Amino acid sequence: MPSAFRTFSVISLRTQRPAIRPSILLRAMSTSTGQYENIIASKPDPTVTLITLNRPKALNALSSPLFHELNSALAAAEVDDEVGCIVLTGSEKAFAAGADITEMKDIKYHEAYGKDFLGHWAQLSKIRKPIIAAVSGFALGGGCELALMCDIILASPTAKFGQPEINLGVIPGGGGSQRLAKTIGKSRTMELTLTGRTFSAQEAEKWGMVSRVVGEGEGEVVKEAVEMAKLISSRGKLAVQAGKEVVNAAFELPLGEGLRFERRLFQSLFATNDQKEGMAAFAEKRKPTFTHT
Repeated sequence: MPSAFRTFSVISLRTQRPAIRPSILLRAMSTSTGQYENIIASKPDPTVTLITLNRPKALNALSSPLFHELNSALAAAEVDDEVGCIVLTGSEKAFAAGADITEMKDIKYHEAYGKDFLGHWAQLSKIRKPIIAAVSGFALGGGCELALMCDIILASPTAKFGQPEINLGVIPGGGGSQRLAKTIGKSRTMELTLTGRTFSAQEAEKWGMVSRVVGEGEGEVVKEAVEMAKLISSRGKLAVQAGKEVVNAAFELPLGEGLRFERRLFQSLFATNDQKEGMAAFAEKRKPTFTHT
């Protein structure tokens, strides 16, 4: 949903922008995987897709064209058999400062409801491969919601989160109120939703919203996210997908049903070659060679 920083969103969708990279190291390592106007898709490692939001003049405000490109890049990574994990990031200054106010300010109710405005944002949550958000700078409104849609959040010390939609006469519309409440609790979520105040990376870590705050340094959060993605990609893909599925189910199922669901998926993995290989390798004190079958 919108950022409180209205001026962040002023940009022509046709303006040509220089491509940006989170760090010199990743620029040297990355291989471009597609041509987009509002994002950069690359592979810093054959097993990792890195998607960088690239609207620097708008502090990566989340316009509809940007989100459609993001969905396209995510879909491409999803069907890439080589890729085991996805990293999503922005710039040092802004992961994403919010939704694009200039795009939505004149929308009427019948248009928003009739065309399911922001409905296409939900595509990200349907991706089965793990997604790591590497957050630096502002992650406000829709930017905070985008990070919350990801499976793991790593934050730089400069990260600032918030749901400031109340300052614009609306409320979160991309899942902020729901995902925050399930992550940090009702009272904190109510405070943040009704006051619009921002909170630091350190607060987010304390509350359990982010996995951890990384060390200082330009591009450090992206480097660590890519390393984590490479580690995840080295595991058996079927087990990784099952692990993501059961953890996400914990937010939707009662405990009893969640435990049964976990047990059934655990049992189902005994039908895979990776289970046989993984346990044999453990018994033989060697590294497993997973075939993802």
